[in-house]
Amino acid sequence: MTRFIVAPQWQGSSSSRAMQLIDGAEAIAGDLPRASTTVLEVPTEAGDAQGTSVQRLSALVRMRARIEDAVRAATEPAIVVGGDCGVALGSVSAVAADDLAVVWIDAHADLNTPSSSPSGAFHGMVLRAITGEGEALHRLEPGIPPSRIVLAGARALDAEERRFIDEHGVRVISPADLEDPDVLADAVTATGASRVYVHVDLDVLDPAEIIGVALPEPFGARTADVVASIRRLRERLPLAGATLTEFSPSSPDAAVDDLGTILRLIGALA
Repeated sequence: MTRFIVAPQWQGSSSSRAMQLIDGAEAIAGDLPRASTTVLEVPTEAGDAQGTSVQRLSALVRMRARIEDAVRAATEPAIVVGGDCGVALGSVSAVAADDLAVVWIDAHADLNTPSSSPSGAFHGMVLRAITGEGEALHRLEPGIPPSRIVLAGARALDAEERRFIDEHGVRVISPADLEDPDVLADAVTATGASRVYVHVDLDVLDPAEIIGVALPEPFGARTADVVASIRRLRERLPLAGATLTEFSPSSPDAAVDDLGTILRLIGALA
């Protein structure tokens, strides 16, 4: 049975709607099986940068440890429900090894460093931290090499993120490519990994598909294509874990409009 770990972290977000991530995580939690769901307590304070360029770092470090412990305690692969994308660091840390590929399904690459980030918010740096780079207090060591990273659906990239992708030859799959479910599975298989971690930021979807995201980007993926691609990938490789993040409904009542779409994605992961 899949273990669900709900982590309503908001401190990694750059959005003015960051606190709404709590409502989003709680709305999803309400539709998950209670017996197999753990809801983690998030620090109440915003946290401080600890002398670094990462906003609210102290709260993020504390939350990472809680997520990592919860994922390690699970007897089956865990799906961590955020909250912001930063929750993926603790989740990946718990299952990382030299046989793991990471699939990052997101409108944004999240490959900035603290020095290149335009916002200082960790949710734009988390994949770079997973590769072992970035703030020493909050990164994976050793990191997942770029050769085992696959970006899917990314379409809003900063200059430093483009440089990193080009320099390391990171595999990139466009939203249109996801119309063929074999494209993602083939790209991950080509990394040579024997397990896969799948991260889904809801803003990978086209704005016509979902309302409750803080940073929508046009020309996104269709829900049906993302679901089919994840299912095909899981036929090819075992799932080591997953995250689903960045649900930011404008109100608890508005969350209902998107929950059907979100549960389809969770169903593919679970």
